[in-house]
Amino acid sequence: MALELLNRLAMFLALFVAQVLILNHVHLFDVATPLLYVYFAITFRRNFPKWMMLVGCFLLGILVDIFSSTPGLAAGCMALVAFAQPYLVERLASRDSAVDMEVSLKSIGIGKFIFLSGVITFFYCLLFFAIEAFSFFDWLVWLERAFTSAVLTWILLMAIESVRSK
Repeated sequence: MALELLNRLAMFLALFVAQVLILNHVHLFDVATPLLYVYFAITFRRNFPKWMMLVGCFLLGILVDIFSSTPGLAAGCMALVAFAQPYLVERLASRDSAVDMEVSLKSIGIGKFIFLSGVITFFYCLLFFAIEAFSFFDWLVWLERAFTSAVLTWILLMAIESVRSK
């Protein structure tokens, strides 16, 4: 458990630094911004303590908020994603899989991981940009930003996961 917590802390710090120093400055076509730190919430193993997931995701979100000038936006969205992740994993994991199964390409398979990461990433981006806009006046721009950011984030997430699972 201690080794796993150290690995989670290293991932926490790496995603935080990458988001704040690099990815916050990437705005593809002035629309898509990668929000890669959602990967932290996706990769929690099955039956990881839910309170630790919520606290970890909230802390990562609040740190990103502090350095991105988005007070509470990422923290709230990350907390909701951390709340939903265990239920999605339970729906996708086979009944004969290990109780403490790690969520990765190797453990749940490529199809299920693509679906799980896509759903969580799209949910996160929809929520993030809906709260950021706080209005549905220009809903086409909102959907465009949410969809393109989700696709860009998902592509980066899959690239990292393909390297990590080897």
